[in-house]
Amino acid sequence: MLNNPRKINSFWGILSGLTAAAIWGGMYVVSKVVMKVIPPFSLIVIRLILGILTLAIIVLVRKGWKVTHRRFWQIFGVGTVGYGISLGFQFVGTNLSTAANGSLVTSTTPAFVLLFAALLLAEKINLRRLLALGIATAGVVAVIDPRTAGLSPSFFWGNICLVAAALTWALYSVLIRKVTQETDVLTTTLIAFIGGLPVCLPLSGWETMTQHFGTISLEVGFGILFLGIISTALAMYLWNTAFAVLDAGIASLTFFAQPVVGTLLSVLFLNERITPLFVIGGVLIGIALLLSSKV
Repeated sequence: MLNNPRKINSFWGILSGLTAAAIWGGMYVVSKVVMKVIPPFSLIVIRLILGILTLAIIVLVRKGWKVTHRRFWQIFGVGTVGYGISLGFQFVGTNLSTAANGSLVTSTTPAFVLLFAALLLAEKINLRRLLALGIATAGVVAVIDPRTAGLSPSFFWGNICLVAAALTWALYSVLIRKVTQETDVLTTTLIAFIGGLPVCLPLSGWETMTQHFGTISLEVGFGILFLGIISTALAMYLWNTAFAVLDAGIASLTFFAQPVVGTLLSVLFLNERITPLFVIGGVLIGIALLLSSKV
């Protein structure tokens, strides 16, 4: 029975993080279709604008936000790190490297979260968390299968960008926990989305002048709505909720659900096969979450 308030918070926090990671696991299947028509930074801008509009409607229904000028700019800066710099590095890195490398490198995010949480939030790095992180990392490596990664020197700068993406997303996630201590998650997420625009808008403008946009079909239109409303507004809100109610080191482990869901969807829609390594990896990730969430 979840009659302990800490257990209830832990349950909902982990559920929020897992749901966000699951949505992002499915996002890549949709993004693959949409990015054939819309270049990456332009797609980020569209996602952010749809996310802003979605959350702004909810905030207005709730009779606006209550946030000081100083707090607004703090959250704005956190959003610039997450939705401007980190997403930018991720797209550039994936473009210059490979999807397999992207999955492998970004799986280091929880380790960076643990480090930043210790430095910025004074969270203790205890043996149980290190053990959970190690088990989950082994699980995600099994799911991804590093044998598919590319080690060619031509991928060097792409891999560097992917490491930067993992580092900055970890920093963003820890900073989100810090700012949500004084501002509600919905308002924080909305302002953070706005913070991503100054980085992405100029790059989107450059894409508009130098790259070709395809025809937006009904399928692509639904894909854009999914990416903007579900993968951005809903999933980012859930991710931020996880970090608001859980220690950052625990919340970060839910990130490992992303490659699991992505693989399952590849099996369903791309006719890929489930390997024994995938099953082992999924079990290890589940064990790590149970271990880390023990109150």
